[in-house]
Amino acid sequence: MALPLRILFVILLVKALVINECQAKGPTVVIQKHIGHKPKFQASPWKRAHATFYEGGSGSFGGACGYEDVDHDGFGLETAALSSVLFNNGGTCGACYELKCSDDPQWCKAGSIIVTGTNHCPPNSNDGWCNPPREHFDLAKPIFLRIVSEYKAGIVPVEYRRVPCQKKGGIKFTITGNPYFNMVKVWNVGGAGDVVSLQVKGNDNLKWTSLSRNWGQKWVTSAMMVGESLSFRVKTSDGRSSTSWHVAPKNWQFGQTFEGKNFK
Repeated sequence: MALPLRILFVILLVKALVINECQAKGPTVVIQKHIGHKPKFQASPWKRAHATFYEGGSGSFGGACGYEDVDHDGFGLETAALSSVLFNNGGTCGACYELKCSDDPQWCKAGSIIVTGTNHCPPNSNDGWCNPPREHFDLAKPIFLRIVSEYKAGIVPVEYRRVPCQKKGGIKFTITGNPYFNMVKVWNVGGAGDVVSLQVKGNDNLKWTSLSRNWGQKWVTSAMMVGESLSFRVKTSDGRSSTSWHVAPKNWQFGQTFEGKNFK
């Protein structure tokens, strides 16, 4: 009987030591890391700039961004050509801005407008107002009159900020080119609006492939896309991504447009 009592005593002693150690260290806390979605694009702080207007039509207000017809592409005439600093070599094509005329009571109207960056106001135009480092908006003529009383106002000071783009329907992908040079125009993008990367994937041989920016929001790749059902992954400047699975069927044709998943 003596041996079992000794064993029992040792067991009880070990348990007591373990309990004391745990109490000294305190309770164990398990931290569960939560990984959530990136927040929705938010309006930026107000900044100061200037605005002018330029003549044209729906077929000419989107040239530098690759939008052949801004009205057809869902922008209407609420568009602006951006100075080089804002244009960022086409990187901000599709971004949305809220503008209001300020500090010029002779010409300013109350209220604000929402415009999309669809064109480039090149340096050495508009008497140098679009030269770096100026932040300048050359507005489509019809939209200019919504913030000023008369066209002869010419150049007016404005306040502006980036705002989320509100779109109807999904992101649109228009595929042109040929089997050895595929060009994809990305448009009708909600949220931040400006696409910084585009990837494509087929259902068979084509793995996720990054396209290169050709100009504006036209992206190109020499990868073989023909004959595969296509998925697209769009990333915008705020770091959010949207994947549109199998939006183009296997028998898609050049010149067609397909609709995918938009940012909310």
